[in-house]
Amino acid sequence: MLTKTGTDTQSGAPSSDRGRMLPVNELFETIQGEATWTGTPSVFVRLQGCDVSCPWCDTKHTWSLDPAKEVALSAMLSKLDDDEKYSLVGIDTLVAMVKRYRAKHVVITGGEPRTHDLLLLTTRLIEQEGRSVQIETSGTAEIRCHHRTWVTVSPKFHMPGGKVVQIEMLNRADEIKMPVGRPADIAQLTTALGLLKQRTSRAIPIWLQPLSTSKKATELCIAIATANNWKLSVQTHKFIGVR
Repeated sequence: MLTKTGTDTQSGAPSSDRGRMLPVNELFETIQGEATWTGTPSVFVRLQGCDVSCPWCDTKHTWSLDPAKEVALSAMLSKLDDDEKYSLVGIDTLVAMVKRYRAKHVVITGGEPRTHDLLLLTTRLIEQEGRSVQIETSGTAEIRCHHRTWVTVSPKFHMPGGKVVQIEMLNRADEIKMPVGRPADIAQLTTALGLLKQRTSRAIPIWLQPLSTSKKATELCIAIATANNWKLSVQTHKFIGVR
């Protein structure tokens, strides 16, 4: 429903945005704590909706796209806790909101960003606003984004959602960040990288990230990273106490 002023009463977005809406669970400024961009001041855009269903996910509140959980933009921005509430935000509005923050790096995460068409948003942010943009995805389907978007593929093998990691998405990755909790995770990654070598000779940075900062998983990641000349991602933001 639109008001006479051209504003959508549910999302708070200008009527010009209708038809170009994204479900946003959170929008905030922080420090990127993982992989290549570690230490970079960043604006995080957390989208709602995920069909991968990782059992150990720490953002399960972003999985469902229940229309009953849609709230006004102001309500989404004022949230104090993690929950399923989200706001449908238009591209114009979202770009304007990102510009209010000082950080020039934008991280689009979720949820699972590949469930949304992000070509227009990433093009606006990169070409018109001069931002660097990073998307974090499971690699289970094509990501629709500007060609200069930094794509972090965090491959999710054999998750309950039944989605399959696509070798084409590993090939598109600017970095591969593998969540590791046990040796079987390393075996799955090694198999996928073997298939990837048949597609490309390009060197793609491989990061191993211990699940839940577990000591046992961390020791495993250190050993495997050392043996393969890979890298360790330790979720720095958790150690410095930021989101």
